Amino acid sequence: MALTPKERAEKSAEAMYASDAASQWLGLSIVEVDEGRAVMQITVQPHHCNGHGICHGGITFSLADSAFAFACNSRNQTVVGQHTYMNYLAPGQSGDVLTATAREVQVTGRSGIYDVTVTNQTGTVIAEFRGVSRQIPGQHFDE
Repeated sequence: MALTPKERAEKSAEAMYASDAASQWLGLSIVEVDEGRAVMQITVQPHHCNGHGICHGGITFSLADSAFAFACNSRNQTVVGQHTYMNYLAPGQSGDVLTATAREVQVTGRSGIYDVTVTNQTGTVIAEFRGVSRQIPGQHFDE
């Protein structure tokens, strides 16, 4: 029986997360995945904060980057990041629950564009991220 796009995305995410030591080590969790979409979260801990007492930009970037990765790998095709950038708009604070929502903008051939918005628990936009992906050979599971 053929998988639905959502089932394929969930199975791809499960396979990827199982070997994603970085996301696991950082404390990132998958909230939801679908074809071309992923939502991930982190609760900002004191060890995620920088010398200013706010969430380190690298933590915020890692959250957005991981959401980007799960969104662009949702079709059971191996996809990597080719180019990314991020605009920081507000600081995350210790205790904040940051949510990164990644959505597919366009896929053409082997390349894709994805936007990720990072918000805190009150809906304040913390950062905006854009990633360009590139499909390479491989799959996450046999299909």
